[in-house]
Amino acid sequence: LLEKMADVRLKEAALIVGVVAACYWNSLFCGFVFDDVSAILDNKDLHPSTPLKNLFQNDFWGTPMSEERSHKSYRPLTVLTFRLNYLFSELNAVSYHFLNLVFHVVVCIVFLKVCKLFLDNRSSVVASLLFAVHPIHTEAVTGVVGRAELLSSIFFLAAFLSYTKSKGPDNTIAWTPIAVTVFLVAVATLCKEQGITVVGICCVYEVFIAQGYTLPVLLDTAVQILRGKGSIPFSMLQTLLKLIVLMFSTLLLVVVRVQVIQSQLPVFTRFDNPAAVSPSPARQLTFNYLLPVNAWLLLNPSELCCDWTMGTIPLVESLLDVRNVATLTFFCFLGALIVFSLRYPGDSSKTVLMALCLIVLPFIPASNLFFPVGFVVAERVLYVPSMGFCILVAHGWKKLSNKSVLRKISWVCLAAVLFTHALKTLHRNWDWESEYTLFMSALKVNKNNAKLWNNVGHALENEKNFERALQFFIQATQVQPDDIGAHMNVGRTYKNLNKTKEAEESYMIAKSLMPQIIPGKKYAARVAPNHLNVYINLANLIRANESRLEEADQLYRQAISMRPDFKQAYISRGELLLKMNKPLKAKEAYLRALELDRTNADLWYNLAIVYIELKDPTEALKNFNRALELNPAHKLALFNSALLMQESGDARLRPEAKQRLLHYVKEEPQDANGYFNLGMLAMDDKKDTEAEAWMKKAIRLQPNFRSALFNLALLYSQTSKELMALPVLEDLLRYYPDHTKGLILKGDILMNQKKDIIGAKMCFEKILELDPNNVQGKHNLCVVYFEERDLIKAEKCLVETLALAPHEEYIQRHLNIVRSKIASLGTVEQSSLPSEETAAAEEKKKTFQNLKEIKNEKKTTQSTVDNNKEHSKNKKLTEKNSVDKETPKKSTKEIKDIEKKRVAALKRLEEIERILNGE
Repeated sequence: LLEKMADVRLKEAALIVGVVAACYWNSLFCGFVFDDVSAILDNKDLHPSTPLKNLFQNDFWGTPMSEERSHKSYRPLTVLTFRLNYLFSELNAVSYHFLNLVFHVVVCIVFLKVCKLFLDNRSSVVASLLFAVHPIHTEAVTGVVGRAELLSSIFFLAAFLSYTKSKGPDNTIAWTPIAVTVFLVAVATLCKEQGITVVGICCVYEVFIAQGYTLPVLLDTAVQILRGKGSIPFSMLQTLLKLIVLMFSTLLLVVVRVQVIQSQLPVFTRFDNPAAVSPSPARQLTFNYLLPVNAWLLLNPSELCCDWTMGTIPLVESLLDVRNVATLTFFCFLGALIVFSLRYPGDSSKTVLMALCLIVLPFIPASNLFFPVGFVVAERVLYVPSMGFCILVAHGWKKLSNKSVLRKISWVCLAAVLFTHALKTLHRNWDWESEYTLFMSALKVNKNNAKLWNNVGHALENEKNFERALQFFIQATQVQPDDIGAHMNVGRTYKNLNKTKEAEESYMIAKSLMPQIIPGKKYAARVAPNHLNVYINLANLIRANESRLEEADQLYRQAISMRPDFKQAYISRGELLLKMNKPLKAKEAYLRALELDRTNADLWYNLAIVYIELKDPTEALKNFNRALELNPAHKLALFNSALLMQESGDARLRPEAKQRLLHYVKEEPQDANGYFNLGMLAMDDKKDTEAEAWMKKAIRLQPNFRSALFNLALLYSQTSKELMALPVLEDLLRYYPDHTKGLILKGDILMNQKKDIIGAKMCFEKILELDPNNVQGKHNLCVVYFEERDLIKAEKCLVETLALAPHEEYIQRHLNIVRSKIASLGTVEQSSLPSEETAAAEEKKKTFQNLKEIKNEKKTTQSTVDNNKEHSKNKKLTEKNSVDKETPKKSTKEIKDIEKKRVAALKRLEEIERILNGE
């Protein structure tokens, strides 16, 4: 009969689907807010690149369970559903909200099936509809992290339904449903911890519903057995056997769960749950008062708030506090219901008993009665308890509607409740649209919670509205003057507003609020780990002043002394030590951090940067590779390891360097540096067309990209496309009028290709305006004077150039050639023979052409090996590393390459001089 009644009709399911859709359709337009940021946006466990095993080693927020800062919330199956969302839609919030909506529909339908075990068909539908529209559920349904409640509830109810089938014919035991129940309990617990409480509901169901015992009967039987006047009935032995199996399975789950959290409770502060650290009787009075507060939220969900921590509910510190009346009334009402349900037989008492079980047992983990939790009140933990509440309301409504006098008014009241609740739910969903709307709605309910003021400030900060954010952060410090986090927020915002002095003052206030070290007492257990970031933030602020680097280092060391496992302190200190030019100490800091966390790709990357500073590219590349093993999409490691391979000069590494750069531009398609370095690689491989394409793409993304513009022009000039180089050089010099190499290259092209002597002369004169001692520019200007047939000026110019570079033999030789030509032209002029004048002119022209070749050879040598590529790459490496570094000097191999090209140029010069002397 029960199974037949428990069947859900199609039209009932359709009604529930329609009602849920009508109440929650607007949740699809909400984003990721509040805890969603940590659980979804910042959680690397969602990424396909993260091994699946990490889901079972980390908590709900992606923090390793072994770390003290972990919240110990072990929900791997819920995270797995987030990962599936990410796989199909990455961080598109719509898919996450849609799946939550679907799960809520499933819960409502399964709940209807459970209701039909204890209520008639009509009352069951009423209970299910009440559950579907109750506004208290918006946090669980519209907040993405609420999925833990939804999934756990599905398996929670499924486990209970399975257990209801464990009673076979003639009161025999059906073991298969029990085994399924145990499995489903384990699954529910892996979705959220409260799933294990269904075992208690199954026990109550077995004793008082399936076996039909009442409390008086059980007490009477127990008394008879103790007096030796009777034995335990066989049916009761079977019941005991089932209960023992259930309890043993539960105990096993609890043992596994304790092992997972490594027997450690999470660290919470008095800001998270003030009553948890309060003395007696304030702690007990407050915790007991929270029970009627939760009950009131179920009864009257008119003022909902996403965060009930801190000063939201003031402590009940005295027995004379008027709020104790609410506590007393609640317990009297609850006690009356318990007595009614346990003492009297009948369907009504059974319904009330199961409703009470659904209210009380799933709420126990969040009640603070057995262990402290990190909140005062949380609306989402009322998701399952509200099932029992809805059954109670539906059962009461059934009693009223059966009376002819109250039938109409009961229907009117029911319709009004359903309509107002649905309307409230629809309106409440909009509060979850963004963090700003959510926390502003919370402030309307409660202005005594500093965390809410902080969170509104964070929302404004994310929108770069620092001025308004600062107002909310300051208000948070006024509401809760001893809130360390609020003062840290004020300091950070002042820093963003470039008010360094005010920022430091705020950080110093936060630092002064930190508890002092007590000898022999573990420091970390008395403070939230994130509060220790005040030392990091303050050090990061003052290290911008070169004269205070030692002071910053002292702060990092202080943080480390307080918490030897404070990984971020080692990382930040490593960066500072690099800035202080202490790479060996930086290496020690990073190695210490790696002892704490060898799976952190960022640490291996930072260690690679240290090895670059230590001039050990081989070890640097090994560490880059280790970072990429842990995180194949680590953008900085991809980019800088590719540069290291490129700079090594090893042609065998170029294909891998190219693959890494291609991966990088896939991850960062808007970063012109990736395309530029692909172009440089192509130039190294003599793939001119490919190099041109990459350079052009870099310039499209960043039109003023200095290195890309110059190297593209250089590429054109080296591939006999000098005229195509000119517009590129014009762009370069428009953005960077003082680009010396660009001016030299432009002058060469104007003189050699365009025959624009005046334009070339302007380029070389501009170089000398910028740098009067520029030998290359001065020498090329001498060539221009020669081209203008002003040999006297050319001679004077070469003399001045030689004075700048007395060791450059080619300048002395050219000076000798010009002087010999002056002498020979003087002889020709005295003969006054036109044919000889023509010959002299031709000879001069030919000599200039030879000089241009010499000059071009020199230009090509310097331009090719002037470290344009290296400069750009080193600059990129510096920019990508948060630590300021000087550009590394040229390697020995690079110096040898330069020398080879210089020797080749000098050989060419000697050949030209031999030709001139022969003429």
